[in-house]
Amino acid sequence: MARRLDNTIMTREEVPDQKEPDKRSGRPSVYIREMDIDDLAAVFHLGEKLFTAEEVPNLYRTWDEYEVTGLFQTDPEFCLVAEDESMGLIVGFALGTTIEKSRSAWKYGHLIWLGVRPGYQRFGVGERLFNQLKGRMEEKGVRIILVDTEADNLGALKFFRGMGFAGPQEHIYLSLNLETQKKKNGERHANGKS
Repeated sequence: MARRLDNTIMTREEVPDQKEPDKRSGRPSVYIREMDIDDLAAVFHLGEKLFTAEEVPNLYRTWDEYEVTGLFQTDPEFCLVAEDESMGLIVGFALGTTIEKSRSAWKYGHLIWLGVRPGYQRFGVGERLFNQLKGRMEEKGVRIILVDTEADNLGALKFFRGMGFAGPQEHIYLSLNLETQKKKNGERHANGKS
């Protein structure tokens, strides 16, 4: 996989570790823009680092390259990136869509993914991504924006409350491990039970 840094093409393995901004030196120079095709890999790999099985298991299960490419193909105006101008590094992203229901005058926005590289958190990058996305959704006639996160993701909950979201609803995810179920069913059949 190749990536452009300072007009040089490097494979992923050759890309040097990027230095995180020094919080003592002030805000990094980050700008928000619409994602383009050259950003797909960087957004996907940043999401892989952010949405880990240990930290956010439900998000980890649904984050894949098709999330990024699918949203980019269907809703490019709602796919935004934050780029550190001094390093040419993607440091955050917001991916969303709109939902129109038949027989409803309301148009909904859905912020599906929002991620900011850890060293760039607390600099307002997430807030700027969200505000740009919200503005674009308002221009398209969205009246309500929906977002979901894990109930124990306290940082995300605090962030979203700070952006004006309210009225959290509990949502429970269940999972079914098919391999475990097959083994249990196999044991039942081996013991003469059906």
